[in-house]
Amino acid sequence: MTTAASVESLARAFDADFARPIAGRPAATEDLLAIEIGGEPYALVRSELAGLFADKPVTALPGGAPGLLGISGFRGALLPVYDLRAVLGGAAAGGPPRWLATAVAAPVALAFDRFEALLRVPREAIAARAVAAPGHAPRVVRAAGEVRPVLDVPSIIGAIRALARRSP
Repeated sequence: MTTAASVESLARAFDADFARPIAGRPAATEDLLAIEIGGEPYALVRSELAGLFADKPVTALPGGAPGLLGISGFRGALLPVYDLRAVLGGAAAGGPPRWLATAVAAPVALAFDRFEALLRVPREAIAARAVAAPGHAPRVVRAAGEVRPVLDVPSIIGAIRALARRSP
């Protein structure tokens, strides 16, 4: 193939690229952690979390705010660990929760019973609740055939700070 022919071939390919319709952009997605707290399904927004840990030892502290399980070490830092069951108004069950998630917005770890899966859902699958609900789940997600409340980590951190201020 001569240089002129190859230049002409490249020009045709270039022009043909612009003649084709633009491919649709992939839908915007959100990554969520499907979790369980006190036997109920919930979701946490992945971007609000700094890490996920299983079976980390938690050292209990005397006294403390309601829901405070104790402290645990995370990458060289000691963080308070709060039981999401208690923060959400439920009773603490059987033993300490197995899973801990550290928050991005504050140096705190949130404990929950079970990690189920990482969900990648279209943003349109997450919606505001039709009826305002008490607590820290203003939105819901429909994924894998079920509807889960989506917990708002900054709201939970605000509640933890309020509990800590009221605690002697």
